[in-house]
Amino acid sequence: MLNPKELIKMQREAKKMQSRLRENKITGESKDGKLKIFMNGAQEYEDMWIDDDILDPDMLDRFKKNMKEAFKDYQKKLQKEMARDMDLDQIKSMLS
Repeated sequence: MLNPKELIKMQREAKKMQSRLRENKITGESKDGKLKIFMNGAQEYEDMWIDDDILDPDMLDRFKKNMKEAFKDYQKKLQKEMARDMDLDQIKSMLS
């Protein structure tokens, strides 16, 4: 079981990691480039850009498809960023 000092150290490290994740900006984009979502590494939504072509009410299905594609693109990029930034030594020090 962790003692209070170790727990406080882990909490500080977790807050630092969360802060670094928020600084990492990732853009997810639909395959046709007509919709982009802007999120951070903590998976928080920040903004969206939508091409005027898909704002037409008759294009609602296409909008939904583009939104899904952009979010999937964001998720792939986030996973790559997280794998690249993962420092096993840092994780071990947090747990020991």
